[in-house]
Amino acid sequence: MNLLPPVTKNLLIINVLCYLAMVVGRQYYLDLNDILGLHMWLSPRFHLWQPLTYMFMHGSLEHIFFNMFALWMFGRVLEQILGPKQFLIFYMVCGLGAALTQELAQTGQMLLAGLPFDVSVVGASGAVYGILLGFGYLLPEERIFIFPLPVPIKAKYFVIGYAVIELTSALAQRGDGVAHCAHLGGMLFGFLLLRHWRRMRIR
Repeated sequence: MNLLPPVTKNLLIINVLCYLAMVVGRQYYLDLNDILGLHMWLSPRFHLWQPLTYMFMHGSLEHIFFNMFALWMFGRVLEQILGPKQFLIFYMVCGLGAALTQELAQTGQMLLAGLPFDVSVVGASGAVYGILLGFGYLLPEERIFIFPLPVPIKAKYFVIGYAVIELTSALAQRGDGVAHCAHLGGMLFGFLLLRHWRRMRIR
């Protein structure tokens, strides 16, 4: 942990502490995921803090493990490239952008279905997908191993593949309990922010 850059390390710690708090809360019939998770803005259970707090909550051990593994694997590299301050801004923008995209998607589904549509969304996945996008955007030729592929693939193809999978899943509306629109939103806002920073440097 001491070898990790500061923002990545603290994000890992905060997420793990929040997960442990959620587990302990369940023993006392306190559902922190319902309180701190993201609800639809029209829901009586929606609160202004949720677009921020939802990204530090997780629904299961598997959920937090894969998110934190991706944060550790790709976030530390991105932080070394961007620097701690810029990386933190990037992470938060991706997470908040994912929340906004999810809210818009849920509103659209409600209008199409004609029924209230409210689920509690939790997880750092939106911000993590933004990190994956950032890794592929800044290091497109970097080769990475992805199980079960027998050979390494370039980061740009890895990111494109994930984006296609998430877009297909979102359009399919499979009801699999995964906020695919939030994942896409994290990638979109990450891309827009990196493009903005690149234009600012060129000027």
